Amino acid sequence: MSKNRELIIAPKISRGQIAKFVSEIEKEGIKIVNMDPSSLKGIKTKLSTIHTSTNADYVIVDKITKLRGKKTGMKFKVLSNADIEKILQLAKAGLDFVIIEVKDWKIIPLENIIAKLHKIHTKVFAVANTPDEVRKMFSILEIGVDGVIFSTNSLNEVKETLVYLGTKSFDLKSAKILEIKEVGNGERVCVDTASMLQRGEGMLIGSRSNFLFLVHNESVGSSFTSPRPFRVNAGAVHCYTLSPDGTTNYLSELETGSEVLVIDSHGKARRATVGRSKIESRPMLMIKAQIGNEIGGIIAQNAETIRFVRPDGHLISVTHLKKGDSVLAYSKPATGRHFGMEVDDEYIIEK
Repeated sequence: MSKNRELIIAPKISRGQIAKFVSEIEKEGIKIVNMDPSSLKGIKTKLSTIHTSTNADYVIVDKITKLRGKKTGMKFKVLSNADIEKILQLAKAGLDFVIIEVKDWKIIPLENIIAKLHKIHTKVFAVANTPDEVRKMFSILEIGVDGVIFSTNSLNEVKETLVYLGTKSFDLKSAKILEIKEVGNGERVCVDTASMLQRGEGMLIGSRSNFLFLVHNESVGSSFTSPRPFRVNAGAVHCYTLSPDGTTNYLSELETGSEVLVIDSHGKARRATVGRSKIESRPMLMIKAQIGNEIGGIIAQNAETIRFVRPDGHLISVTHLKKGDSVLAYSKPATGRHFGMEVDDEYIIEK
């Protein structure tokens, strides 16, 4: 996504859950919510609001109105070209933004209205009810939709959508290598994606769900193999990787059509579709590392084409890795998982 796009959340939750949900989505980088600002009273937050209330930052009106210090706009249901012409006329009269809701995207040539509204600096927001609808809107409205108002009560759906927009990131840290050990043969998984991966990109892989190593793609190649920039030789079948919706998958579960997270050396995430997963028996290495008080490990193929990323962005093959070296990894306090979903306050120890 070349343009700065805004994901606006319309919480579908009870009043008693608002404070926790607002805090969680704000941590994920959400800046605007579609709700009455009075619902946020007493909640410590920097979120802006979009609502019919004149106390909102973005005020939805039913006729052209100018409010001092506020952005004003109108909401439209689009069923025909006549509706589009009406939107254009009202936007020229002074709307700061429009909210567009449609039932069938196939019959609405919205590229034209978006281009025209941008010339007069009117923002265009669309309405969505599922992550798939958000993805469709941002894809179809490629030339410039400014944001999507997404109705949800799921933090995982918010995370999944942010990954698609390319705004989700992970705090990668320097992990100090503690141990490297040959462990004989095992089954490793090569993940061939349907995307071309760039230098610095890879997947987060590990034997523990809360400690994952950045395993680089095979865009570099070696003296014996050609570059395969779509491939990550990820690790043993038991290892975890992250999915765009925030859940974990065992590498053994990945197959054609699965979606995985691709992370770059700065922690920025994007989604990729698995084109093929190859499981083969190979000699393996066990590698352990530490970040703060957390210790994690990975079992990966013992081959020069499997590379980690150093904190300075340079690559290092597992065959050249030594005790005391530092590589990029993602770590956080351990939580329980149930079928890949994070479970709060569940006692768990992984070794």
